[in-house]
Amino acid sequence: MPELPEVEHVKRGLAPKIEGLTIKEVSFSETVIKAHEAGRKAVVKGEGLDSFKFAVENSEIASIERRSKYLLFRLGGDGMLILSHLGMTGAWFVVNELGEILEDRFRNHVHVIFTLSNDQKLVYSDIRRFGEMRFLPSEEAHPPLAEIGPEPFDEDAEFRFLAALSLPKFSRKAIKESIMHHSVIAGCGNIYATEALFRAGVSPKRRTDRLSLKKKRELFQHIVDVLREGIAAGGSSISDYRNVNGEAGGMQERLQMYAKSVCPVCQSPVKKAVVGGRTSHYCTTCQK
Repeated sequence: MPELPEVEHVKRGLAPKIEGLTIKEVSFSETVIKAHEAGRKAVVKGEGLDSFKFAVENSEIASIERRSKYLLFRLGGDGMLILSHLGMTGAWFVVNELGEILEDRFRNHVHVIFTLSNDQKLVYSDIRRFGEMRFLPSEEAHPPLAEIGPEPFDEDAEFRFLAALSLPKFSRKAIKESIMHHSVIAGCGNIYATEALFRAGVSPKRRTDRLSLKKKRELFQHIVDVLREGIAAGGSSISDYRNVNGEAGGMQERLQMYAKSVCPVCQSPVKKAVVGGRTSHYCTTCQK
């Protein structure tokens, strides 16, 4: 699943290509149309396809922002937006023709096409269709946005991170489960949580309230550092992530613990455990 660095790269790639342009037309794949007709709101959530079209057609894309793992396409100046979450295999492209999407698996799973005022196409592809997009009259119309914690690079992020970890609902959980919750810190998913914990020398199974304040601060800094490194490397392409130019990221080549079999520090076999519903890789020698 794309995490903060991947979504940030998508945002940076889209912004110069689409900001200031108007959505002339929206079209949907037969797969999405049939799913909606059957009562299953695939890809486009919260309302019907006709309502979505009516709401966004002839709107200017004023700007695009990232909030945690969400993309926010700001429409005009009235607070309206399109909210996009990439799910596990979602990808955005800007092309003149669909044939410019080089990989068959993305080109064959295009589900929403926005034709823009310069006649280019803003294309959403999703192989497994776990992603979603919604038209919102305002951010307040989607309460989950208000639950998201601080962006890692915010000035007060460390203070809010530490405060959240001290709450009863997180203090008795495994630390990895806690830091992957978006109300603790935004955008830190399985890959980057695994790497930050390894760099901090903390077991993913260790209970949150068993970490000292010093260790929590150290862990926070490792989260920030590994997310910055992920952005600098263009994100992680473990399987299906591609940026708007169809390119893979390079962070997967720098990962030290995620999906590894041997610890790069002590050469011990890497252990696996399910923590917070996600498979965790860790070294029992280097992480306590």
